[in-house]
Amino acid sequence: MYPNRSGAGVAGYGRRMATDDLRSVTAPMPGTVVFVAVEIGQAVRVGTQLVILESMKMEHPITADAAGIVESIAVEQGAAVTADQVLLTVRAGLVVEEAAVAVAAVDPDHIRPDLAEVIARHEVGLDASRPDAVARRRSTNHRTTRENVADLVDDGTFVEYGAIAIAAQRRRRSLEDLIARTPADGMIGGIGTVNGDRFSGRSAQTIVMSYDYTVLAGTQGTQNHRKKDRLFEVAEKTRLPVVFFTEGGGGRPGDTDSLGVSGLDCLAFMYFGRLSGLVPLVGITTGYCFAGNAALLGCCDVVIATEGSNIGMGGPAMIEGGGLGIFDPKDVGPLAVQQASGVIDIVVADEAEAVAVAKQYLSYFQGSLTDWSAPDQRLLRHVIPENRLRTYDTRAVFELLFDTDSVLEIRAGFGLGMVTAFARIEGRPVGVIANNPNHLAGAIDSDGADKAARFMQLCDAFAIPIITLIDTPGMMVGPEVEATGLVRHCSRLFVTGANLSVPLVSVVLRKCYGLGAQAMAGGSLKAPLACVAWPSGEFGGMGLEGAVRLGYRKELEAITDPLEQQATFDQMVARMYEHGKALSVATYFEIDDVIDPADTRRWLATVLAAAPTPHWQDTSARRRPNVDTW
Repeated sequence: MYPNRSGAGVAGYGRRMATDDLRSVTAPMPGTVVFVAVEIGQAVRVGTQLVILESMKMEHPITADAAGIVESIAVEQGAAVTADQVLLTVRAGLVVEEAAVAVAAVDPDHIRPDLAEVIARHEVGLDASRPDAVARRRSTNHRTTRENVADLVDDGTFVEYGAIAIAAQRRRRSLEDLIARTPADGMIGGIGTVNGDRFSGRSAQTIVMSYDYTVLAGTQGTQNHRKKDRLFEVAEKTRLPVVFFTEGGGGRPGDTDSLGVSGLDCLAFMYFGRLSGLVPLVGITTGYCFAGNAALLGCCDVVIATEGSNIGMGGPAMIEGGGLGIFDPKDVGPLAVQQASGVIDIVVADEAEAVAVAKQYLSYFQGSLTDWSAPDQRLLRHVIPENRLRTYDTRAVFELLFDTDSVLEIRAGFGLGMVTAFARIEGRPVGVIANNPNHLAGAIDSDGADKAARFMQLCDAFAIPIITLIDTPGMMVGPEVEATGLVRHCSRLFVTGANLSVPLVSVVLRKCYGLGAQAMAGGSLKAPLACVAWPSGEFGGMGLEGAVRLGYRKELEAITDPLEQQATFDQMVARMYEHGKALSVATYFEIDDVIDPADTRRWLATVLAAAPTPHWQDTSARRRPNVDTW
């Protein structure tokens, strides 16, 4: 018997043979005989272990390829043999009577010692093994990192990279301490599927990464930097989207096991920046997110932040170290500041809602849905007030025009004159840009231009068609807005819109005036694949009232009676409106049609279907070099 190497003993068999056929068993390679497992006269069957050879420090079992009786043995333990040297002979034949053979059954639930060690090491990093860490998260009303990841990915689909890595501090701490207190070096990352119940195959696969605030305050350590590098490279090779939970305090000064001085040659920021425009990047933060963590968050296409978040390029320690004063962490980059400044795209109540929103956001990049519904489209006929001077809520158009529960607004707290959102038309994802008449009457200012141009880039990078809903008196004017650099900012819309590779369709809801209207339509009313207007549409090189005041100033000033002057002004405006209203403009074929608002969805669906765009994962070439972070 040789249980340590074979796992089971060699059994004996009956000796009556049906035929005689002497066969030689030879060495398949040069080596040394470690063990001879049979004796002369022993019955063997197919698969019985005969000899074990050692070659190049590896053991190679030699087994019988036919049933029979061992006739002779030509080698002994310790003998060196050459390739094809005869080891033993077997007189082959069918064994008619076999003795009862006890075969050792394999227990699939048996855990070998080496496997047990691996399982135990992985369990150290699980929440169940870290009750103190879990309690700390609960005390601040936060979830654990693993809870967030488990909520985001579909059950049983997550494979984790670097799960048993530890902090690079072996020179100052024991291995046992590092294993217990720095699991995964504070960075959990891997590949899983998201929305797999709605999208199959590659469309659902996602790279998910998260700093673990319970491990050294979620700081960026040597090993978790290497882990980021690894996963960023995987994202680049596979073109999978990345969802990154970035809570944490930035660089870690306490690692001792790496070479170098400054660490400024780390590759993570370069690798992550290179992913911009190649794959969708989703950043989620809660609590404190400072320095390097914030830099990675800022590289993302969309930033989702929970109530109570603080985001800053430097935390209190760096501020104090720079001699700039002492501040409480909550005073650095609070939510209200970062939402108004445009850093945050979507504000949510907590991490659970953040994960839900991230899933919805990813869905627009995962493909079309066959299951959809839409509100009663006749209601669109009544969204725009009959009084052409009365304002209204643009978002009401979104909720009626697009598929039910499909609208996700982006950057709502910034650039208030523009509304940007992802939505669906008959299940197909689209990007939507609309003027907001409740802010500056829909005039385009610097923040609004930046917001819309950047959203165009985002849609263009990932093959999502764009719909613009136009209601603007034009670019904002005046000394105050010029101080914001409007000339450069508003021109971003022309440059970006003129270079779009995705379909653009424009719908004029009401005002369509001047450069602002052209910018909303990609530079010209002929730039979109289709440009249609609702009956409330009105067009002109500038606002009607302004055109009358400028064009007929002398005539109006010649009228001394204020009432008569106002009446004359109103008449002139009315004449210009008749000339510039949608029905009139359509007769000159400056637009493609004036339509019933209830027919808008049919127009959009038909035009978009006529110009299909590839899914962003279907091509190896970049559609854009990157997506502007601003």
